Amino acid sequence: MSNLRVLVVGASVAGPTAAYWFAKAGASVTVIERFPEFRTSGQNIDIRTAGVTVMRKIPGMEAAVRAKTSTLEGISFVGKDGRPFATIGASGDPDQQSLVSEYEIFRGDLAKILLDLTKDDKKVKYVYNEQIASMQHKDDEPITVEFANGTPTSQYDLVVAADGATGRTRSIGFNCGVRDYIHAVNCWAAYFSIQGDRLNGSKIGLGTSAVGGRFISMGPDPAGLTRVGMMAISPRDKKDATLPFREAAKQGDDALKRYVAQHYQGVGWRTDEILEDMMTSDDFYASEVVQVKVPSLYKGRFVVVGDAGYAPGPTGTGTSLALTGAYVLAGEIGSNKGDVMAGLKAYEERMNPIIKDMQVIPPFVPGVMAPQTEWGIWIRNWMFTFVAFGMQFGKYFNWTTALWATSFAGDKYGLPDYECFKEGVKGETELVTPKA
Repeated sequence: MSNLRVLVVGASVAGPTAAYWFAKAGASVTVIERFPEFRTSGQNIDIRTAGVTVMRKIPGMEAAVRAKTSTLEGISFVGKDGRPFATIGASGDPDQQSLVSEYEIFRGDLAKILLDLTKDDKKVKYVYNEQIASMQHKDDEPITVEFANGTPTSQYDLVVAADGATGRTRSIGFNCGVRDYIHAVNCWAAYFSIQGDRLNGSKIGLGTSAVGGRFISMGPDPAGLTRVGMMAISPRDKKDATLPFREAAKQGDDALKRYVAQHYQGVGWRTDEILEDMMTSDDFYASEVVQVKVPSLYKGRFVVVGDAGYAPGPTGTGTSLALTGAYVLAGEIGSNKGDVMAGLKAYEERMNPIIKDMQVIPPFVPGVMAPQTEWGIWIRNWMFTFVAFGMQFGKYFNWTTALWATSFAGDKYGLPDYECFKEGVKGETELVTPKA
C-alpha cells in the first residue's frame, strides 16, 4: 500500500482511527476537517465490545483512555424535588451489564488521543478549515477531488467519508440528498460544560425526566467542570418531529440555545440554573440522533465509515462501530495488497453483520430515559428502582439491565489480526490550516 493515496473527511473518532491504520499499512493519508481547529467538545461516549478489541490493538491507547475516563461511577435518578430514587453504578466487569461503561470518556478526549497517535506520522497530514466541494469518479478509477477552501485539486486512490451521520460528504459521494438513508428516531441531544463542580465532589451523576420526553443530567469532569447532557424524545410515530430543532440549528448556536431553553422550560429540579449556564457556555454542542442505513458502504473508490455510513442511533455503540469500521476498512484493503475494490468488497462483507447487530435498538430505548407522560415516568422510575436493586446482587441479577444493554455485551465478532499492519513506518506529521 506504499503508493496508496487516501483522503479521509472528518477528524473526530472514525477519521483519525482510519488514518492510523492506513498509515500503519503504508498508505499516505490526508485528513480534512471543516472546522478551523481541532474540536474538544462533545458528549460522554462508551467504548465497548469490538471497540475495546480494536483499542487494545493500538499500543498505548487503552492506558491513554483509562487516564482520561470521565470518572463517572454511576447515575442517580432523581425526582423534581431532587430526591434520588435509584442509583445504577458503573461496570468494571466486561460480563456485567451496566448503563455506565468501564471506558466512559468524553468525545473530545478520545479524539485528542487518536490525534496524538497520528500527528507524529509522516504519512499523515491534517488540513483544517477544509471540505470537499466536488468529486469526479467512475468505477475503479482514482477520484479527482475539488476542495472548497483553497487546497489544490488532487487525485486520490480512495476517499473515506467519516464526517458524521448528517455530514454532506456522503451525499456528494453517493450523489444523493443529505438526509437520504437517514432513519429518524425522533430524538436530539445537547451537551455543554459548566464551570465548577456542581456535584460537590461526587462521582455519581444526576438525572431527571419530565413529561414530553425530556431528560437532563449532570456528571463529573476530571478537570473540575460539570458536564450536562440533554435528550429530547418525541413519539416514534410523530412525523418529522426534529424539524424545529434542525431549523434552529441552521441559524447558529445562539438560536439553538434559545430553542433548547424554551423546550426545557418547566422541567423543575435544577433545570433553570443549568439553562442559565448553557446560555453562556462556549462548548455547547447539539445534534439530531439518527440511524444511517445505506444500500452499500461504497461506490467506486468512495467509502463511508463510522456514523457517516452506519450511525446506530440511541444504542451506545456508535464509538465502537467507528473504531471497528476504520480498522476493518484499512485491514481489508491492506490484506488485498492495495487492491482497493477487492478490499472494499471484503470490508462491506465483514462489517454488514456487525452493523446489523449493533444497530439493534434495545427494548424501551430511548423512551425509557425520557417517557412522554407522568404515568410513563412513574412506571420507568419503578423499573429503575428494581434494576438498581438487582445490580446490588451482581451477576445473579445481570438480566435486569440486559433488557436494554444487550448491545454492550462482550465482543463476539472475531476481528482478524491483519498482517499488513506489521509493515508500517512512522515519522513526522504535517499540520496545515489553509485560509478560507
